[in-house]
Amino acid sequence: MSKKLLVTGAAGHLGRRVLANLLNTHRVAPSHIVAATRDPNKLSDLAAQGIEVRRADFDDPASLKAAFAGVDRVLLISTDALDEPGRRLEQHKAAIESAKKADVKHVIYTSMPNPETSVVTFAPDHLGTEQALASSGLGWTVLRNAWYMENLFMSLPAVLASGRWFTSAGEGRDSYITREDCARAAASALLSDRTGNARYDITGSKAYTRVEVAALVSQVSGRPIEVVQVSDEQLAQGLKAAGVPELFVPVLVSFDSNTRLGRFDLVSDDVHELTGQAPQSLRDFLLANQAALK
Repeated sequence: MSKKLLVTGAAGHLGRRVLANLLNTHRVAPSHIVAATRDPNKLSDLAAQGIEVRRADFDDPASLKAAFAGVDRVLLISTDALDEPGRRLEQHKAAIESAKKADVKHVIYTSMPNPETSVVTFAPDHLGTEQALASSGLGWTVLRNAWYMENLFMSLPAVLASGRWFTSAGEGRDSYITREDCARAAASALLSDRTGNARYDITGSKAYTRVEVAALVSQVSGRPIEVVQVSDEQLAQGLKAAGVPELFVPVLVSFDSNTRLGRFDLVSDDVHELTGQAPQSLRDFLLANQAALK
């Protein structure tokens, strides 16, 4: 392979799993991989394996242009800048502009399901980034990742402790997917020879209501869960009372709202199309993490 591949956010959970897939599953030579991060010291283990580690600070466009130099394909993992409205979109636009200046051929971006109609608080960041890519003149691939199964563990410990799951999601459904399956899809898209533009819905093979998720968790953990439907306002009050930071309360509530409105109810075969392998089921994921549930 002659292409040079770069992964941004390489020190994060998803970035590290993408790099592991490139190295261990696809057997890409380390010399063809660039790992970009704000703090290169965090990736000394990858540097020791022969991967080139470059500094890339999304608030410093000059560092982005330098990081992207000589790279053919970039995986742009959306940043975690949720503390200031619009900041993440500006970071992504800076990265896209830097990729153009560095003559990158193709950008793969990790987005979210249906950002055009989503009521999730940060959906405009994803939609704006997709629009910036579409008008950039670069080749692009958008991976619209569903909600990680791993994120369930933000709430399940408290749910299992109390036996009650408060939600405003109603009968809405979510097509959860593992971070590992998202990483496999991203690695495959990064390695692809495709030069045209494409969007993929990276979802699990089934969408679940909260009641169905609770039933699966109860089966695996052996502990009963009662799902309690509340309003968005009641959910927000409960999250605040539970000590959730003020910044994240509207984000979490908006996820339940979006689910209730049916805007996460999307099932696709795109993971299989990209990787040749079906995504892990929610039941198998819970069984694999049974110890954490107990």
